[in-house]
Amino acid sequence: MSETIIGNVTRFIDLTPKEEQFFTDLLTLQTFPKKTVLLREGEICQFEGYIQKGCVRVYYLDDNGFEVTILFAIEDWWISDIASFQDQKPSNLYIETLEDSEIYMLNPSTKEKLLSEIPKFERVFRMLVQRNLSTLQHRLVNTISKSASDRYLEFIKVYPSIPQRVAQYYIASYLGVSKEFVSTIRKRLTSKQK
Repeated sequence: MSETIIGNVTRFIDLTPKEEQFFTDLLTLQTFPKKTVLLREGEICQFEGYIQKGCVRVYYLDDNGFEVTILFAIEDWWISDIASFQDQKPSNLYIETLEDSEIYMLNPSTKEKLLSEIPKFERVFRMLVQRNLSTLQHRLVNTISKSASDRYLEFIKVYPSIPQRVAQYYIASYLGVSKEFVSTIRKRLTSKQK
């Protein structure tokens, strides 16, 4: 069992060796090839996952059928459709691996067992939800108030490894710009660095 997920959790709470063991026994490590859709619109999300290895994106389809990326998640991040998982209602989102990925999974029943046995895990999940909400609020403000160039600069500051790991059109869909714009701004930034 990886120490990274224990390190992630113990940022928020202390665990005894027995509690660590109980937690890790509930997790299922699953391996997914690149381009695996973990959740489709209309399905009920049955997992909260910790990314041990890989890159995942969350997106939805707009009214014209175009993919709009709302989140990238990489190693040491959690991934889920929180609303669908919590309320057990159909999702509006898709979750897809962009690289071969290893993800530790909790399902609704194992999460409930965890919270029942070790109530302090409520803090872990509350902190994850708060961080997620903060990230989405920050993204919303940037989308409304910043130019496309500034949004790209903010993106590479927040996600420095993503531009080397994913196709430009995913980044463009995240930023709400064309892939040609992403290509142009990358070239401009590269020429400034020389």
